[in-house]
Amino acid sequence: MAKPIADITKPRGKLGVLLPGMGAVATTFIAGVEAVRRGIAQPFGSLTQMGTIRLGKRTEHHSPRMADFIPLADLEDIEFAGWDIYEDNCYEAALKAGVLAREHIDPIKDFLASIHPMSAVFSTKWVRKIDGPNKKTGANWYDLAEQLKADIERFKKEKKVDRMVMIWCASTEVYATRKPAHESIKAFEQGLKNNDPDIAPSMVYAYAAISSGIPFANGAPNLTVDIPALVELAREKQVPIAGKDFKTGQTLMKTIIAPGLKARLLGLNGWFSTNILGNRDGEVLDDPESFKTKEMSKLSVLDTILQPKLYPDLYGNFYHKVRINYYPPRGDNKEGWDNIDIFGWMGYPMQIKIDFLCRDSILAAPIVLDLALFMDFAKRANLGGIQEWLSFYFKSPQCAPDLYPEHDLFIQLMKLKNYLRYLMGEDLITHLGNEYYE
Repeated sequence: MAKPIADITKPRGKLGVLLPGMGAVATTFIAGVEAVRRGIAQPFGSLTQMGTIRLGKRTEHHSPRMADFIPLADLEDIEFAGWDIYEDNCYEAALKAGVLAREHIDPIKDFLASIHPMSAVFSTKWVRKIDGPNKKTGANWYDLAEQLKADIERFKKEKKVDRMVMIWCASTEVYATRKPAHESIKAFEQGLKNNDPDIAPSMVYAYAAISSGIPFANGAPNLTVDIPALVELAREKQVPIAGKDFKTGQTLMKTIIAPGLKARLLGLNGWFSTNILGNRDGEVLDDPESFKTKEMSKLSVLDTILQPKLYPDLYGNFYHKVRINYYPPRGDNKEGWDNIDIFGWMGYPMQIKIDFLCRDSILAAPIVLDLALFMDFAKRANLGGIQEWLSFYFKSPQCAPDLYPEHDLFIQLMKLKNYLRYLMGEDLITHLGNEYYE
């Protein structure tokens, strides 16, 4: 048995999962975990629950389940809490979201109905298309952060949880770039007290979590923890952070298809992507400024994978367009169309068409579960700051300032598994394979 390189504490006691935003994604996640705990569903899509990891040589045939390889929290030990601008309990919110059929949520109605959202930190300046009554009021952002910390402490005591993680599942905020208030912990905390207009609600949640020693993962394309102040705070507090924007439908397809085109050196003339989506996320993204935040996240993928500067003849001049259209009748059942114009030998043109009729929250829910468990593991392994090994789950993976993010899904998965092998003291898998032929 290999010896871990880090002192990884075991997951004793309860894990609290804190969820800003108790809408479609969060309620689908919570309902799914409870259904799995009761033995009436399976955690399809979850690497931590269903994935395996190869150890040693192929000839050894040793591929334990991920959950048997690293010390992860057990699903039975998870407690949930969250915040939302709407007062609906999780059962009511799940019904309104329309992701899960009543036949799947009615058997767990008692559990879902027992979870009520705490009042949220929210501003219509940052999310314009929706509003609700369940909002905190305070003198400034700092006061609101203190109220969030009080919520967290109350939840910890009431549910007797030992550790916590926070996963942002709320809406996409309007587009933002780094400003002076984001540059240092001192400037940021002063900005909180001065109600600086460049500080967003998501940053207030992140600050409350990190300063309380709680790992934070950002599931939206918001700037949030991609600022020096919160990265510095996370390092100082030895708290894991990760983001941003859950990699679900159309971008998931891009990170699968684009690496294949590049591997075969097939050229790209253009990639046109459009979506229809009718849930709360779609409504929020109907605002051009919120859409810009999402657009920047979705557009960043192809350039990084295809590396046009290294392959100018293949990818130096492709056209990339992304659209999202709010279409209420479709609800959470998003449909993504992709038209891909490629070329091959001697420049002859070809096309690929993708019509992905996906369910956004069904794809996101296992990501929330994996991030909650992996972020808790990272904290117990004393890993602070940016957790780039979790890029697998994000459209715009967070990384060090001087690095470009890795977007190739297959490289991301290899990176994740090799990092776990490294932490647990196992040999890394290089796929060289020379030893089999010597």
